[in-house]
Amino acid sequence: MGPRYAEDTMFCPFCRHPDSRVVDSRTSDDGTSIRRRRQCPNCGRRFSTTETASLNVVKRNGVLEPFSREKIISGVRKACQGRPVTDGDLAVLAQKVEEAVRASGTSQIEANDIGLAILPPLRELDEVAYLRFASVYQAFDSLEDFEASITQLRDEHRDRVRTPRSVDE
Repeated sequence: MGPRYAEDTMFCPFCRHPDSRVVDSRTSDDGTSIRRRRQCPNCGRRFSTTETASLNVVKRNGVLEPFSREKIISGVRKACQGRPVTDGDLAVLAQKVEEAVRASGTSQIEANDIGLAILPPLRELDEVAYLRFASVYQAFDSLEDFEASITQLRDEHRDRVRTPRSVDE
């Protein structure tokens, strides 16, 4: 086994000792990170670390960048301009998208796939914003593309209205 490198080592923030013992581990409320309580065997002091699985986005030009909920929010905010959508709504949408993307189990995802993952929760949130966003990510080329999408939304809306829900739902 080769030598350990600095990026592989958890240094104590107090005495810089290159080792620590995990005392407690807890998953965050949203399930995307793990908080670990550690103790240094050298100085005995305790400290916390947060671990997350890295998720990178492969942009169209091939460049990798870390996944960002903020970029999701800013992109969707443009489609929601003038619509009754709050910042809280956008934060929930970004969380849903991240959960869906992380559920795929891959550490890299294409930027276009993230755009497509935004569509279902955005459609639930606001249909007009959905159409605006879909026109970019589904590459609408004509009025017929808009008409087809609107027809599909109407049919689904009609089906939801016709299907009565039972008392148990």
